[in-house]
Amino acid sequence: SVWRCLKGAIMTVSEDKFTRQTLLEVRSLTPSLFTLRTTRDPGFRFRAGQFVRLGVEKTDGTVVWRAYSLVSAPHDEFLEFFSIVVPGGEFTSELSRLRSGDELLVEKQATGFLTLDRFPDGRDLWLIGTGTGLAPFLSILQDLEAWQRFERIVLVYSARDRGELAYQELIAELPQREWLEGAGHKLQYIPLVTREQVPGALHARVTTLIENGELERA
Repeated sequence: SVWRCLKGAIMTVSEDKFTRQTLLEVRSLTPSLFTLRTTRDPGFRFRAGQFVRLGVEKTDGTVVWRAYSLVSAPHDEFLEFFSIVVPGGEFTSELSRLRSGDELLVEKQATGFLTLDRFPDGRDLWLIGTGTGLAPFLSILQDLEAWQRFERIVLVYSARDRGELAYQELIAELPQREWLEGAGHKLQYIPLVTREQVPGALHARVTTLIENGELERA
């Protein structure tokens, strides 16, 4: 992925490149998955689907940076992120010691090209994500543009077991939002679970389901 080279980077960044935000919530979903929510600087702007680098200051004064896709919508007053715990990972080790009220650094410039302005209009929009790769699609679905430009939106979300299917309440309530003005019927949600049979979910890897045509039939 385009941000893989940034993961775990340790560097000094000029104070004018980031803002200091307050951690509002760290919520553990499973032993390996968590979400975090921070305050948002009034001047911070991003397009749905982009990512931004977060920084945690270590006790020795250095900063560990890692890039995270934004889960929150461009109009939200907070910033939300979805992360996996990396065993022995420097960033998540530092992050795990933080609590609500602690400080997190957020770079001022969001980046990334997984945004709808890079794609032509069409009938169907497929959003296919595994694990924390769901994050940018949740941001896109909380923005009006996708619902205006496409006739049908298919969200495919793959996880190893049912406990790792995150944000199920958000996905379920999204089509009911008033600002969609009835366009919520455009969304079809297809969950995949690879390590166990779960009612209502397909049971195979997404690559297999694409190759054999089962995903498209579903």
